[in-house]
Order: sequence, then structure tokens, then C-alpha cells
Amino acid sequence: MSGLMQTAGSTPFSVAEMRAALIQLTSSDDPVANLAVTREFVAQAATEGADLILTPEVTNCVSTSRSRQAEILRHEREDGTLAALREDSARMKAWLLIGSLALKSDDPNGRFVNRSFLIAPDGSIAERYDKIHMFDVAISESETYRESSGYRPGNRAVVADTPLARIGMTVCYDLRFPALYRVLAQEGVQIFTIPSAFSPVTGAAHWETLLCARAIENGAFVLAPAQCGEHPALSGKTRRTYGHSLAVAPWGEILADGGQSPGLTMVDLDLGKVELAHRRIPSLSHDRDFALSP
Repeated sequence: MSGLMQTAGSTPFSVAEMRAALIQLTSSDDPVANLAVTREFVAQAATEGADLILTPEVTNCVSTSRSRQAEILRHEREDGTLAALREDSARMKAWLLIGSLALKSDDPNGRFVNRSFLIAPDGSIAERYDKIHMFDVAISESETYRESSGYRPGNRAVVADTPLARIGMTVCYDLRFPALYRVLAQEGVQIFTIPSAFSPVTGAAHWETLLCARAIENGAFVLAPAQCGEHPALSGKTRRTYGHSLAVAPWGEILADGGQSPGLTMVDLDLGKVELAHRRIPSLSHDRDFALSP
């Protein structure tokens, strides 16, 4: 990580309580079809009074085929999903975290970016975050991922000040790197957003544990909207994801679980619990330098 990016200024937060909506999707490799489903859930969330609406990682396209991605993905300025969801956010006057979009970039090697967007209630882009940690793993002989071969990693942590809360933006595999969350927490973040498309194998083993750990060790809320199920594909191999969108409180309680099907999960957050957790265990101010014994 080469630096911390945050919005200018540090305005006082105007709310102590807020309502969040976690959208769980089974996105295919057809962005147009995915957008129609996503917009329906966004509209429902706004109707149910959500202050912050969150979609999962790669909302626009889940695909294992690089050729398919090269055919259908667009640069940010041309992406139809981003444009439409910005319009929806402005019409509904709600904050919207587009968990991430797979987008073309200007990378000399032709790699895409996995970019999260925080959209303000006027439809403007309040913040962008490019996923830092790439999912390069061999879970089994039949399940291998090399995200870095197709995606360019980001190099900046992002904190967004909003009237709702101070938000730290991350994506999926970032979850396994606690130092990132420590930096964000020590910058005053109250809510971590962790949109994901987790493998069923690692999801069953680690998803809940890791999300609770990030919440507890930093005294912050975790909001983790997820992809779920088997993702239809017009080209290439299909993929499965774990689901179970989770909201976790700063003391580690699971406030909501989205299960294993597409849907909408509403959760009310009392932001006073962040300060309470910090008072009970002020570990964010207890870090010490140390040397590694030879």
C-alpha cells in the first residue's frame, strides 16, 4: 500500500443511527441482464428506507473468460451499469456503494480493474477504490484463481467522509489482510465495506470468522454484500460463490445474514456502538513498535 486517500475535510457526522441495505446477487456474464436485477433491488431498498445501499463485488459481470470480459467490459466513462446506478442514486436520494465493477483500464498489459464506487445522493462519484489484493490461489486441483493475470491491483487505501459515517472501502480478498483495516480504523473509520464474491470452499471455512475478526479488532461495523450461487455464463466456465451477505457490529455480533439466495437484507446500525467499543477496549491506541528477534 503506497498511501491513504480520503475526501477533503472531516465534517461532523449528522446521524447516530442509519439503515443499510445489503443486496445479494447471482450475476452472470451479461451486464445488461445483471443491471436490470440490480436496479430492482436498489429501488426496493430505497422504498424500505435505506440510507446506504450496497451491492456485491463485480456487480456488473461475473466471468471466468478473459475473452468474454474483453468483449463486454467498458472503461469507466462508458460503463452502462455505473451510469444507470448513478441516475438511480440521484433519483432516490440515497448513498449507494457499488461493491465493484469489472472495468477496462489503460494498463499497458491490457488488464482490467476491480473498482468500488461510492455514489452520493446527487449521483456524483464521492469515492473510488481499486481492489488492492489480488486473489491468486489454488484452493483445490479443480479450483484455481489468478486474478492478477486479468486485473491490475490498486495501491491506495480509501476513506470516505459522508454525513452518515466515515467509511473505509475494501473488496473481497482484502479481508485477509488485517493491516489494511488497522490503518483505516486508525483514521477514524466507523464502517468497513467488504463487497465480495467468495469461493464456497473458503466461504464455509473462513467468511464469517474473518468478518467478525475485522469488526472486533478494530471496533467498527462491517457491511459485506456478497455474490451467491452458480453464475450463468454465455462463455467460459461457470463459477459458484458462497453468498451469506453479513452485517457485523463492532463488538462482533452478527446483525444480519443474507443466506444463499439473491435478495435484499435490511439492517439498522447504531453508530454509537463504535465509540462504545473503543471505550471498552481502546486497542487502536495501544499499538507498539517491536523488533523481530533473530
